[in-house]
Amino acid sequence: MSVVKIVHLVGQSEESFAKAAEAAVVEATKTIRNVKSFQVDQLSGEVTDGRISNYRASVQIAFVVDRG
Repeated sequence: MSVVKIVHLVGQSEESFAKAAEAAVVEATKTIRNVKSFQVDQLSGEVTDGRISNYRASVQIAFVVDRG
């Protein structure tokens, strides 16, 4: 039987929501093993001078707990 744990991260990008989500996943895999999936919960951003200047993706990262 396996156990899955979920952590919540917010990724940021100046390029796109997809890059913001990817930033969160990449950061998670630096310290978490067995990452299996992610779910984007919320998208947000910042506007500067009438243009989007920063994209944010609130992401749940799921990974299998290693009991070894």
